[in-house]
Amino acid sequence: MSEQVIPLRQVTARHAIAAIFNRASTVAVALLFPLAILLIWSWASARGWLPEQILPPPSYVWQAAVETIRGGDLLQHIGFSAARVALGFAIGAGVGLALGLAMGLFPVVDDYVRPTFTAIAQVPTLGWIPLLMLFLGIGEALKIVIIAKAAFVPVVLNTAAGIRSIPKGYMEVADAFQLTHWQRLRRLILPAAVPQIFTGIRYSLTKAWTALVAVELLASSEGLGYLLVWGRQMFWLDIMIFAMIVIGVVGYAMDAILARVEAHFQSWRVETIA
Repeated sequence: MSEQVIPLRQVTARHAIAAIFNRASTVAVALLFPLAILLIWSWASARGWLPEQILPPPSYVWQAAVETIRGGDLLQHIGFSAARVALGFAIGAGVGLALGLAMGLFPVVDDYVRPTFTAIAQVPTLGWIPLLMLFLGIGEALKIVIIAKAAFVPVVLNTAAGIRSIPKGYMEVADAFQLTHWQRLRRLILPAAVPQIFTGIRYSLTKAWTALVAVELLASSEGLGYLLVWGRQMFWLDIMIFAMIVIGVVGYAMDAILARVEAHFQSWRVETIA
């Protein structure tokens, strides 16, 4: 009895349909909780549990969103915030990566630096604002330094931990192949430490984003944090809630982008080790 041969195109189409179905199911499950919140919010507003001045209905927030987007104010505020977090994150994560590599690769550096670094890391990022205001004022420099500090600590900790967690057997193999320091760093250390390094980078971006919003709340005349506090000061809670939603969506989008970058480097890690 001859076996039935399924055409390759049919198999590929089935896999594509299954992938689309799985993706749609994942998105649907992820949207259940936000939709539940929206329904409860609409129901509470319709029942009048709280005055509209305290809990505006979703329709008011939607109207405020449309007006803010049409006026171009939202894109301007997002642009200011994105530029600040990009610069501060680049500085903090870059310096943190270099220091984390040094602490992970050289125990002497770790012995000298870790006590002071740990003490500095224990002070919350916002706790540095009063001191830094004395030297930097309340301008852009203050915001960039605060964001950089927030991004700096997680990258250092995770990079150093990722390098120290590399099995000693890997190093013994590198010694056996007589790899140079550069070859060892590029072909062994960095690929093996990529997962933990990117965990630190993603967490540092989250910390940088929250620090940005906090410092914009205190000292800024533009940006999403300013939009948030402006809505509170004017008691336009529909604007304030819309700003909160935008802050969450933008933060989620940045983390999703980093997740894609991490997946790319994970494949590079497998190819390099192989």
